[in-house]
Amino acid sequence: MFRLTSLVPIPAKPALVAIVWCGGFAMELASQTSPLAVPPLAPRQIYRKADTLRSAKAYASAVLLYTQAAPVGEFKRFISDTYYAAAYTYALAGDKDSAFKYLNVAFDAGWNNRQHLLTDSDLDSLHQDPRWRVAVSRNTDPKPAGTDPATAPFVTSDIRNFWNAYDMAEKDPANRLAIYKREYIDRGSVGLQDYFYFKVSSVKAFVDGHDRRPRFYAAIRKNTLSIDDRISQFRESLVKLKAIYPGATFPNTYFLIGSFSSGGTTSDHGLLLGIDQGVRTPDIPVDELTLWEQNNFTPIERIPRLIAHELVHFQQDSLRRERTLLCAALVEGMADFIGELISGATANPRIHQFARGKERQILMDFAKEMFDDRARNWIANSDQETADKPADLGYWVGYVISKGYYNRAADKNQAVWDMLHIKDYRAFLKASGVEELQGT
Repeated sequence: MFRLTSLVPIPAKPALVAIVWCGGFAMELASQTSPLAVPPLAPRQIYRKADTLRSAKAYASAVLLYTQAAPVGEFKRFISDTYYAAAYTYALAGDKDSAFKYLNVAFDAGWNNRQHLLTDSDLDSLHQDPRWRVAVSRNTDPKPAGTDPATAPFVTSDIRNFWNAYDMAEKDPANRLAIYKREYIDRGSVGLQDYFYFKVSSVKAFVDGHDRRPRFYAAIRKNTLSIDDRISQFRESLVKLKAIYPGATFPNTYFLIGSFSSGGTTSDHGLLLGIDQGVRTPDIPVDELTLWEQNNFTPIERIPRLIAHELVHFQQDSLRRERTLLCAALVEGMADFIGELISGATANPRIHQFARGKERQILMDFAKEMFDDRARNWIANSDQETADKPADLGYWVGYVISKGYYNRAADKNQAVWDMLHIKDYRAFLKASGVEELQGT
């Protein structure tokens, strides 16, 4: 999604989770070793090792690690998803009793997605068991997104919870990890639970990020608390999307304080905005931020653009995704382009400014990699940010392709529909008419 700073630790079988980029480009996995030989690891590391073992069909070893990771997980969604992983791994191994046991443990921990449960082929072996109907009856689907932009909820309770925890932690710094866990994370909305699961590795990492930027976080309080006063402005983009894409749906939008790990993403519960990355005003000190963070700490006036970008992503769930840079760039670039149509400006002005006068060279460089099974040099590459060249230029290329397609279309609303339902990325590229990317 918007402004990723690092690869996200993606679960092996997420249920309708946020699109990071097309096809879920592979994360780094720990090497396969016997569970008995594994030294103490963080919960996510244990999960990754379990994933590796499950992929290798070492089911018995995998479930030992899943059930080891879940009880020590710090975030609610991690715990429930990890127990669910244990359940479907037991099902793959043919152990129905254990599979149902851990399905119920996952449900008790908060796992709840009937549609995913019914379509998960790894659970097919359970369908003829009488216990399956009971398991399905315990699940509902996430609250469906509405179709009326005027009633779409904007949730700001997590911001207030954060500042309550912040004040408590300032008075008792020795216990600040426990305070943030209890007063902020555990009390958080379902959107916050998803954000922390996908974007924050641990409570310690979250607090360490704030400890590295104490003056910055102290200074953003007023701006974050002003979000409630801006809701009517935020809603304008939703109304405009409905006008050009009548099939649009409008989920909850959750505003929360992260640790500069993501400005925005989506999940099956809605739009998740790490608002600490988007409330810049001249009085906020930025000297504690890295170069990339300084360049991507965006003015508060641009929040509507961020919402527009993530709202477009939420409409993309039906895209057929392939494992190419071209697909990844189009998923992000069309979110920028359609987001600009509905908000009035791009969410990424800096990369557009950089590209002026360099368009042909950027496109030719992109063409060399666009059918590769990786997006590393073009998307989520904040470690390649320099004073002379920004990261995330893949967003700009995807924007250019999307704009080319839109400009050539006679029916503009149909062009928007086409973008959100791409089936053939090479055909879409050809139809865009972007000269530098043709004939490759």
